[in-house]
Amino acid sequence: MTAHVVVLDYGSGNLRSAERALATTGAEVEVTADLRAAADCDGLVVPGVGAFAACMDGITGLGADDVVRRRVADQRPVLGICVGMQVLYDEGIEHGVETTGIGVLPGRVERLHAQVLPHMGWNTVEPPAGSPLFAGVDGERFYFVHSYAAAAAPGDGVTWAEHGGRFVAAVEDDLLCATQFHPEKSGDAGARLLRNWVQGL
Repeated sequence: MTAHVVVLDYGSGNLRSAERALATTGAEVEVTADLRAAADCDGLVVPGVGAFAACMDGITGLGADDVVRRRVADQRPVLGICVGMQVLYDEGIEHGVETTGIGVLPGRVERLHAQVLPHMGWNTVEPPAGSPLFAGVDGERFYFVHSYAAAAAPGDGVTWAEHGGRFVAAVEDDLLCATQFHPEKSGDAGARLLRNWVQGL
């Protein structure tokens, strides 16, 4: 049976590049703002680029924050990408302004403590042993573009990276997964990671 994956269209994110990358996994991929489709699909992808507050405005304006919370509560797969990962946290702080996030991950997203920002380009990551998401790519590099990140995540399923200090590069918490990097821009390694996620649906 082919997995049905929805890429949530709330007005932000690399929608088409995410769609194309996910389609290579063999999934049936739909880019839509339809909340029923987002609720009922096998896997929901929350993309995001730009500012935390602007992304949350789009998500709450659509009413998609409640859909994400319900899916996580019901243990239905969700994948956040870049700012789509950040908005899963309790809050984000940018330029001194605090914005409430979706709140399915505890903690806050803050500015990286690095001399050079944004953190842009390829970087190695440190996934946990036996990570299903990083199976076959645990020694690979992934593509990042961001100035903000979370410094903590729940449980043992945390992947770390370094840029001016350690930050959360990915999270695997039951069926909630998220990556601070862009798998859709990370070549073969990113494609394998997305395939791993789709195969787990």
